[in-house]
Amino acid sequence: MTLWDLKQGTSATVASFVATLESSYRVRLMELGFHPGETIACVLAPSLGAPKLYRVNNTVYSLDDSVASLIMMG
Repeated sequence: MTLWDLKQGTSATVASFVATLESSYRVRLMELGFHPGETIACVLAPSLGAPKLYRVNNTVYSLDDSVASLIMMG
């Protein structure tokens, strides 16, 4: 399951990143709080493929499917 698969109101723990993700992109996501072991909550999932809102600690980020699909959840 990827981060994009989370439904609104649910949460899961980051397991890893997809193997093809560039290291610079991986570092940036980890700087934002998306690192293995962190619990992420989906706070808003609008329809028609619009970016979803995810809460990491006390910060909310908007990610589209091309980014959220790179984060594997456990």
